Amino acid sequence: MPFTIPDRLQSARLCLRPLQEADLAAVLACYDHHEVMRYCPPTRWHTMANARNWFTRIQQRIAEGSTMQFVIELNEPETVIGSCVLFKLDEESLRGEIGYALGRQYWGQGYMHEALLLLVEHGFRKLALHRLEAEIDPRNEHSAKSLLRLGFVLEGTLRERWIDDDEISDAGLYGLLARDWLAAQEAGPGGG
Repeated sequence: MPFTIPDRLQSARLCLRPLQEADLAAVLACYDHHEVMRYCPPTRWHTMANARNWFTRIQQRIAEGSTMQFVIELNEPETVIGSCVLFKLDEESLRGEIGYALGRQYWGQGYMHEALLLLVEHGFRKLALHRLEAEIDPRNEHSAKSLLRLGFVLEGTLRERWIDDDEISDAGLYGLLARDWLAAQEAGPGGG
């Protein structure tokens, strides 16, 4: 049975809800900054036509049950500030991958950590996944810190993984096991 996307995941300041076509302009605005796009080659687009093509591909993956694409929305005022995704969901191995991006003006306020906590909790508690993975450009220090703060472990480097605009870059592969994350959650702040 394919994984189905929930209507919403809620925290104190944020809501993760399924991407809708009406969100594309807001998501494009979040991605349309060189610092955000620097490390997002798979999701790099600059026009609404690019965004609509991406949306069509994502909708197909959602229908197949292998992807849950969310927008990150502030509760007050309701404003789309980024996106995050659970994808490559594998029912047999109970594994998935996460991806995320936040509009530049919202960096440094704890929003991404709050959103990723919701995403990881959903993956482990609701979907009963065994493992989550993330692949990032090793030069993206902010993303690495976010993953480590959540308990992800750098498991290796995929050398020269991406070629983007004639630039070759490595990929850092991070992993998090459900048992490690759940034990850390039970230990509480400062524990584990």
